[in-house]
Amino acid sequence: MARARIPLPILVLIAFLLTATAGQAQSVPTSPQYPSTANPSLSQIQIDALGWLQGLLRIDTTNPPGNELVAAKYIAAILTKEGIPSEIFESTPGRGFIVARLSSGSLPDSSRALLLMAHLDVVGVDKSKWTEDPFAATIKDGYLYGRGAVDDKGMLAANLAVFIELKRSGAHLNRDVIFLAEGDEEAYGTTGMLFAVDKHWDKIAAGYAINEGGGVFLTGGKPQYIGVQVSEKVPANVDVIAKGTSGHASMPRKDNPVVHLSAAIEKIGNYEAPVQFNSITRAYFQALAPLQDEETAKWMRSLDTSDRGEHAARVISNQSPAWNAMLHDTATPTVLRAGIRANVIPSEARATINVRLLPGNQLAPLLAKLQQLVSDPAIQFEPQLPLSETAPSSSLTSDFYNTITRVTAKSYPGAPVVPLMSTYFTDSTPLRLRNVQAYGLIPFPLNDDDMSRFHADNERIPLDSFHKGIEFLFAIVNDFSVTK
Repeated sequence: MARARIPLPILVLIAFLLTATAGQAQSVPTSPQYPSTANPSLSQIQIDALGWLQGLLRIDTTNPPGNELVAAKYIAAILTKEGIPSEIFESTPGRGFIVARLSSGSLPDSSRALLLMAHLDVVGVDKSKWTEDPFAATIKDGYLYGRGAVDDKGMLAANLAVFIELKRSGAHLNRDVIFLAEGDEEAYGTTGMLFAVDKHWDKIAAGYAINEGGGVFLTGGKPQYIGVQVSEKVPANVDVIAKGTSGHASMPRKDNPVVHLSAAIEKIGNYEAPVQFNSITRAYFQALAPLQDEETAKWMRSLDTSDRGEHAARVISNQSPAWNAMLHDTATPTVLRAGIRANVIPSEARATINVRLLPGNQLAPLLAKLQQLVSDPAIQFEPQLPLSETAPSSSLTSDFYNTITRVTAKSYPGAPVVPLMSTYFTDSTPLRLRNVQAYGLIPFPLNDDDMSRFHADNERIPLDSFHKGIEFLFAIVNDFSVTK
């Protein structure tokens, strides 16, 4: 059958109109597209939360420079859509925190309020080492990849979900619930948590807080225990400096600072401070011993004995870097800086060691020991200021800790709640210094591989764990804050 011919000018006009229409369609802003799920058991808040987490992961808040207020404004838009007012406070251009509150009544009682907190900033990445774009929020093989998926935008999204679900459900609160997302945690919080505490305490004052720091620890795919962080080691960065005489590299010198620094760093890196216990680490190992194999349990029970404690500490320390760090002050070389070109002996070489002190210990005695160990007049130690303070431990008998224990028994039968001292710093310290009972609990069930990826390459969170974590966190907050 013969086809009618369409004149060329009309074809051109049709093509132009189709192209223009397509261009207009691409330029129209669209609302966020949340990931679809084939799991009918997921609630709407869990589906929404995954979309919010993806949105947060796509906002690069690498610290430095941080630029956390971009993420804060993203959160503010979500809260506004839910009918929840929020406030953003700027400490320096582009940095600060966002806070929102669900009130239980007209007269707030800060001593009873619960603070849901997480930080907006993330550590840097080497994109060449990642299999997925760290800022694309890619979902692959049941995992969501992205810098901050676990530390700490996953918790941030979970807090946001719990906070919004309280609002959506019309819960009758028995205390104020405060949502806080702060910046600069990865650099000790000067423009984030410290700014919030020092300048805007009235906005975040609470008697209780839940933050990162602990976790739901899996072994063989099953929850072994729920670790609740109630204390943390105290961080300090120290510059190790070697000075000598500069010159041409063709004429080696005995006072070459690179050589002196290298020898010093080797000694520092191999140093092991004496074993020390506190009430939290003692309780931690006592609670963990029954969950271990017979040999490990034997040495855990021997840690605090006079005759076998030293050997037990060596055995336990060799089994786990985390256990080793819980038992000692540590000084870890992390940065080396020396030289301007290959044929010049520099006049100075520097290294940075990251020190983590057990609560109550002071930096000066450790540096004196390292200076004695190095035994080189060419080496100097210079602490970077400001130094962090030691905060008191949170209570193991508070109403909120008891709530976590009670809810855990229902959510994870047979998995005990174990108090722990984290080896790393969190934003809970400034709160504990203000007598807030702050507890660290990343609510997502994670195995050792999952945990090893935060601050490392290919950080990711299992989707099932993310959904379960929202359920667990909501159960805790609902039990503690909602009138039955």
